[in-house]
Amino acid sequence: MTFKYHPIQRKEIGTSLSEINVTPLVDVMLVLLIIFMVTAPMMQSGIGVNLPQAETNSSPAEEGLTMTITQDRYIHIGESPINIFLLENKLKEYFYGKERKVVFIKADESLPYGYVINVLDVTKKAGVEVVGLVVKPIEERDRQ
Repeated sequence: MTFKYHPIQRKEIGTSLSEINVTPLVDVMLVLLIIFMVTAPMMQSGIGVNLPQAETNSSPAEEGLTMTITQDRYIHIGESPINIFLLENKLKEYFYGKERKVVFIKADESLPYGYVINVLDVTKKAGVEVVGLVVKPIEERDRQ
């Protein structure tokens, strides 16, 4: 009895590099999304101002410009500080070509009344039609 050699034909299973496992990518992206969602509110610090309290609540509307005056008499438009002597020109430049000229002022309660009036005067000279003062509402426990 003689054996004949029959080579076994092997089928090569092709592995393609075009099939990338995306599960680790999705996991990393979800972790990054959560990190950004948690840290984003912390990055919006703003300028620290101790607002005066009032019984009525007033907060700036979406369409106006918010101007902040700190305790050390620095005026901020947005995040950038501006000198009171340059304020009129800056406001004219900001409102150039705009229909409504509305400014909301957030002034520290320890500022002298005369200084706030000077800023209001410069704001009115710049052609601003409506000026609002932003206050912090009195909490229920403070009213009693």
